[in-house]
Amino acid sequence: MNRRDFVKNSSLFGMGALILPDSLITMKHSTNNKIRLGFIAVGFRGQSHLNEMLKRDDVEIVAFADPDKRMMASAQKMLEKKGMPAAVEYSNGDYDYRELLKRDDIDAVFVSSPWEWHLKHGTEAMRNGKIVGMEVCGAMTLNECWEYVKVYEETKVPIMILENVCYRRDVMAVLNMVRKGKFGKLVHGRGGYQHDLRGVLFNDGIDAYNSGVEFGEKAFSEAKWRTNHYVNRNGELYPTHGLGPIATMFDINRGNRMTHLSSMSSQALGLNKYIKEHAKGGEEHPNAKVKFKQGDVVTTQIKCANGETFMLTHDTSLQRPYNLGFRVQGTEGIWEDYGWGGLDQGFIYFEKEMDHSHRWEKTKEIFEKYDHPLWSKYSNEAENSGHGGMDYFLDNAFIKCIKEDIEFPLDVYDLAAWYAITPLSEASIKDNGSIKEIPDFTNGEWKKRKPVFGLDDEL
Repeated sequence: MNRRDFVKNSSLFGMGALILPDSLITMKHSTNNKIRLGFIAVGFRGQSHLNEMLKRDDVEIVAFADPDKRMMASAQKMLEKKGMPAAVEYSNGDYDYRELLKRDDIDAVFVSSPWEWHLKHGTEAMRNGKIVGMEVCGAMTLNECWEYVKVYEETKVPIMILENVCYRRDVMAVLNMVRKGKFGKLVHGRGGYQHDLRGVLFNDGIDAYNSGVEFGEKAFSEAKWRTNHYVNRNGELYPTHGLGPIATMFDINRGNRMTHLSSMSSQALGLNKYIKEHAKGGEEHPNAKVKFKQGDVVTTQIKCANGETFMLTHDTSLQRPYNLGFRVQGTEGIWEDYGWGGLDQGFIYFEKEMDHSHRWEKTKEIFEKYDHPLWSKYSNEAENSGHGGMDYFLDNAFIKCIKEDIEFPLDVYDLAAWYAITPLSEASIKDNGSIKEIPDFTNGEWKKRKPVFGLDDEL
């Protein structure tokens, strides 16, 4: 069943039922019937979304807002290479984005700014009638999470959290198997952000990785702002890559919800070691003496209303290969991934099907059999898109849902619940791992709302 028929035939009363009100879809008044886009922040992630939009003939790139002149020039160069007119620039300081939001010829915005700017950019866009595609991650406070919900419920302007790992091919194959009952009743899920980011956190702009030991004003790209979070905070700073896919499988906010968490942190050793041993650093480098608050490995346990448990791991400050560490475990089977997430990376075990062998099976044959319909149908279109094709499905869903007045597959309640893990984990760690309650951002509607992610094979 596709999402349009599902929504039509389901009793979706309450929040999320009335989507994209006609009065807010300014694109319907566009002379060429294209969705007119603005981009708030055009750094590397913003440019990834821009690259996807430049492949489409149903959107129009109107304006960019970013105080970083270097990134602005790079984004404009992308338009020039496509033979497209330059976007209107708003780069006069941190708050010039507000002039972009005042425009009446923009229907939706991509927000790819530093974490501390997400709330301002997202909620002000909604209050100005601009539909929002919001990048991940890391809310500063729990009140911020509530503010997203408050503004959405006041304005009814939709916001979609742009968590691309939900669209990873193996993840969606597992979702397909979950929906077909292959895992039986789900019991436990795991995920995380296990990715050596030392070369991102300390970057002087010479190359993308392993380029220096600078952060803050002397640095380049994410190192300008992201590293300061490691200096000042200690928690699950990047929950959504690991949590998002698990949340869709366990029907979080749609028949289930997260209720409590407890987090613990290791000591912080990795970043100082990196600076001291780097050719541009050393024992006497000023940054070698910085006291980083963020523990090298943070683990968070989560309890769900229906009895399941999750575990998230944040591990970005030590040497290690990339791996998001997914596990889906139920009464009939278990899957564990490794590496970058291809159909041949990971292991699976279905006890009855594998005749009680107690041996892992490689996933490729099984995953090809249960490949999600979206990937089966559109893998060629996704072939040259970012993050192994995930970005194609993510950004396509954002645009198609706007065009067709379809409920976003990942909505404001998902954004609030997933973002909330960060400040709650910080509070738990500060309080020696004490249990913290996760708010119900749906005000009880999670009991009525039905799953929609991954149902629509039209997208």
